[in-house]
Amino acid sequence: MVRAQAPFTKKGGGATAGPAVGTSATPGPEIVVDISGKVRKPGIRRLPAGARVADALRAAGGVRPGVSTEGLNRARFLVDGEQVVVGTPAGAAAPPAPAGGSLTGSAGTGPPAPVSLSTATVDQLDTLPGVGPVLAQHIIDYRTQHGGFRSVDELREVNGIGDRRFTDLRDLVRP
Repeated sequence: MVRAQAPFTKKGGGATAGPAVGTSATPGPEIVVDISGKVRKPGIRRLPAGARVADALRAAGGVRPGVSTEGLNRARFLVDGEQVVVGTPAGAAAPPAPAGGSLTGSAGTGPPAPVSLSTATVDQLDTLPGVGPVLAQHIIDYRTQHGGFRSVDELREVNGIGDRRFTDLRDLVRP
């Protein structure tokens, strides 16, 4: 039987099956994503380059019973190093917190943690200062066309983001 996912290994350690022989330093034939939230088997997964959110969900054994994937774009291409969080409210940008979170909501002072340009929904991006639904959609369109954000500086290339708006947003977002 062939395993769909190889366990995460240190760079340079252990060979992986497939066409990726000798290319461990360059992201190409495979990406590594962190799948967390309300999935059956959360954790780090290696997926082929060009994988989509739906592939990550399958690699994590699917979503738990009763969990809605309504706000999750399952057709979106994944980017190496990103985190896919399943089943969190639209306003929660997956802050690093232990399981069993007893804290709810934000104090209304902006996003509780940097918003991920690679995974945020229109609603999450709309919480950022100076970003409305139209600009949020431009960010998502750029992400879709370019396979995600590799750095925050790429935000400058989005239609409608000038130097001033970029300066306002750079510390509030992450790739």
